[in-house]
Amino acid sequence: MFNHLIAFLLGFVLDQIIGDPYNVPHPIRLIGSLIGFLDRKLMGPKDKEKAPDERNGVAEFYKGVLMCVIVLLATLLVTLAVVLVAYRIHQIAGIALEAVLTCYILAAKSLKDESMKVYDALRTGTIEDARFAVSMIVGRDTQCLDETGVAKAAVETVAENASDGVIAPLIYTFIGGPVLGLFYKAVNTMDSMVGYHNDRYEYFGKAAAKLDDIFNYLPSRISALFMILAAYCCGKEFSGARAFAIWKRDRYNHKSPNSAQTESACAGALGVRLAGDASYFGKLVSKPYIGDETRAVEVEDIKRANKLMYGTAYLCMTFLLLIGVAIILMI
Repeated sequence: MFNHLIAFLLGFVLDQIIGDPYNVPHPIRLIGSLIGFLDRKLMGPKDKEKAPDERNGVAEFYKGVLMCVIVLLATLLVTLAVVLVAYRIHQIAGIALEAVLTCYILAAKSLKDESMKVYDALRTGTIEDARFAVSMIVGRDTQCLDETGVAKAAVETVAENASDGVIAPLIYTFIGGPVLGLFYKAVNTMDSMVGYHNDRYEYFGKAAAKLDDIFNYLPSRISALFMILAAYCCGKEFSGARAFAIWKRDRYNHKSPNSAQTESACAGALGVRLAGDASYFGKLVSKPYIGDETRAVEVEDIKRANKLMYGTAYLCMTFLLLIGVAIILMI
């Protein structure tokens, strides 16, 4: 437990410093490559899709289940083998590997960096630059967004991913090390790649989407509570009382049982209205609003959302470390 706690802390610090390094082997990218390969093999090329009335929904659903089993089993076995081999070589090698994998699992710095690219584009670039930057971090259509729409999309991404990109991975990695952490990231990556309501993935991606809902059910609610606490601690520009009130009222204003948990807390903390109708794959999707429009979303809200996300992460990390120390003292 002591080795794991040291590696866990080192991995968290590494993420704060370097985030996701580019141009180096990355386990999440390898998982994504496996998902893409199985998608093509099981569903065929995207340019040769069957018409909706020619599809077999049941068969496609079970293909999606098969993909989930292969991806999760491969992730579990490979990660477990690599970690065990590292500890067999030397205790320090095991701690170092755990720390590096933990850094890969967490996404606080990369989430901040990518959202701040949107901020910089809105501040110093053109609206086309800002639309392109935000298209890298959202799934919606961005070509028709104005400055406010771009800023709002970036804030929503930071708010939502504070849970599944930061707090949920922290929790799962604390409980089961990189083995469980990467298992969770595999679930999350499958959902982000195939968990869509469109012609191709309506049935094939259903199992991945449901798994993601299950694995994020408790972490999303824990994340929201830590975010509300962070709103009390991060300064006068946030309102903890309003964060709690909006979370309590709007936390289910989303088709997903989890996505509006942190989004509602963030909307309340900032005093803005998020969500609402959005276009996906050329189709307008009607969505309820989250929060009250006490003022319009502005570019600086991207910075504020990141500050709130980091405050949430630090509070959660402190809580988990205290639990870890308590466990060590009791052993």
